[in-house]
Amino acid sequence: MQFHEVRFPANLSFGAVGGPERRTEIVALVNGHEERNTPWAHSRRHYDAGMGMRSLDDVEVLIGFFEARQGQMYGFRWKDWADFKSCLPSAKVAYGDQVIAVGDGESRVFQLMKHYRSGGAGYARPIKKPVQGTVRLGVEGDELQEGIHYEVDVTTGIVTLSFAPNAGDEITAGYEFDVPVRFDTDRIRSSVASFQAGEVPDVPVIEVRV
Repeated sequence: MQFHEVRFPANLSFGAVGGPERRTEIVALVNGHEERNTPWAHSRRHYDAGMGMRSLDDVEVLIGFFEARQGQMYGFRWKDWADFKSCLPSAKVAYGDQVIAVGDGESRVFQLMKHYRSGGAGYARPIKKPVQGTVRLGVEGDELQEGIHYEVDVTTGIVTLSFAPNAGDEITAGYEFDVPVRFDTDRIRSSVASFQAGEVPDVPVIEVRV
């Protein structure tokens, strides 16, 4: 995977416009009803990095970052200010935020997950790019200590426990995380005159599967 473990400057992603996309295939039947299906198990996020630009210095930083990634060639980390924690954006990360798995008495390796729920429906999102030093873990309501009870791979979102939780035990986690993305263009267009007039460059960014 062509990916650089570096985050797009967070002060520039603040103010960016974007969010999740779903793909739904809809077939209209002759009786007026519809059949709906989706080939995607997971949503895919899109952003516009240009919306975070506030000065020509910001544009210079953007161009430097873009060149270092060689346009669309290398992926990178992106902070989605609307969704970057295991809890609400206004809350503090806690080890009981998300149930990521239930013990079976044998497994020690688990993927960080975030659950989205509304009514009786929900979606479980794998978290592949947790932020270093923010991951907290618990088993059955007891917090564990990183480096003693578990290790975190911040490049994959995989946590490895030093023991196998008992069958039925809930493994919980709290964390901050980034979205793995790449630029969705090989060209950046900007000018001093247009920027001073209030226009910003169009810099599309798209989530990648890792």
